[in-house]
Amino acid sequence: MEKELMNFMNNTPNAYYCVHNLKQMLEANGFEEIYENENWDSLKTNGKYFVSRNDSSLIAFKMNGNKEKVGFNIVAAHTDSPSFTIKTNADMFDNMYLKLNISGYGGMINYSWLDRPLSVAGRVITVTNGVYEKQLVNIEKDLLTIPSQAIHINRDVNHKNELNPQVDMLPIMSLSNEKRLEDIIKENLESQGKKVDKICDYDLNLYNREQARRVGANDEFILAPRLDDLAGLFPAVQGFMASNNENSINVLCAFHNEEIGSLTEQGADSTFLIDILTRIAKTLNIDIFIALSNSIMVSSDNAHAVHPNALAKSDPTNRVLLNKGIVIKHHINYTTDAVTSSLFKGICDKAKVPYQDFACRADMKCGSTLGGISQSHVSIDSIDIGLPQLAMHSATETIGIMDITYMYKALLEFYNTTIQKERNCLYFKM
Repeated sequence: MEKELMNFMNNTPNAYYCVHNLKQMLEANGFEEIYENENWDSLKTNGKYFVSRNDSSLIAFKMNGNKEKVGFNIVAAHTDSPSFTIKTNADMFDNMYLKLNISGYGGMINYSWLDRPLSVAGRVITVTNGVYEKQLVNIEKDLLTIPSQAIHINRDVNHKNELNPQVDMLPIMSLSNEKRLEDIIKENLESQGKKVDKICDYDLNLYNREQARRVGANDEFILAPRLDDLAGLFPAVQGFMASNNENSINVLCAFHNEEIGSLTEQGADSTFLIDILTRIAKTLNIDIFIALSNSIMVSSDNAHAVHPNALAKSDPTNRVLLNKGIVIKHHINYTTDAVTSSLFKGICDKAKVPYQDFACRADMKCGSTLGGISQSHVSIDSIDIGLPQLAMHSATETIGIMDITYMYKALLEFYNTTIQKERNCLYFKM
């Protein structure tokens, strides 16, 4: 599982490529792409389908003809990671350096982006012979870097780490202004056999070109860019594709823009999920309200492991460790409650997977997740889980090698579990 995950991360520089790669994986496993602007009446009762929105979010599902107390088993993760977006008119030639004008996306650790091999990837809009097209672009070379200031000219570098994105974080691309970003994009598209008259606009971001790798005396860690949240998404996809549940409708959600609050048409704070669930219910002729009441969502987004050099930053009784199992996240900002926690722990026990409880210190803030945001539109039982991780939102992050397999096994068991509620009783039949 870890080799496939690392290959996935190496080939997924951003959300657009994430959805592109997910589509290829799903199609290879017999799923059919459908579209929101088309009629779904021809969908087969036991068909396997996926639909994307704005090229950067995707929902896949397996239909089910069982209409007796049917519900949705949903796992949600996100496709985006903290990075820097490329502004329009990005080229800046200043003091013999060609730099790109950028803007922060999400809450990244700025200093971790210094002195690394970077490049640009994303979506561009082109026009050729009056036809507008969306194209994916990935400049697969070490194109850029953001140089740090030497300690000799910044004597406070080890005391103050404040970096101004508009001043200190601009990546350099060349010592010449003869070839600009648009020229490089055109060359990339033409190398793919695509003729382009004009590039109209783009949705591009920087990405760290460093490859995922195993580290540690016993190779027990994975060090890689974009582990948050590709490491949570990948085992969810694998478990979803391998699942076989004759009594529930299995659903996989991969949302964009989680790192900036999800307030987009394709984010978790949109109607994307409820739109798709409603259309599934209509196609199968089942009651959407009954189906939702028999549903449960697992929000899979990584969690903070105990930091080896900052033990005091962790809760005294709810500390989680790498390679010790899936993290069940407890906080008022999370959707986990006693019912969903108990259910998921039962699923982990059945799958023979270890789990850990996480809570943050009472004097520290805790972030929100996809689960709570989605619940504002789809009111169903939910739980927040994740992989224990170090250096979250850094340009490279660390997880435990064993936890990937634990997550896969647990989510596969979840997808294969039929969950039914008996009126007002707070228990589930598994």
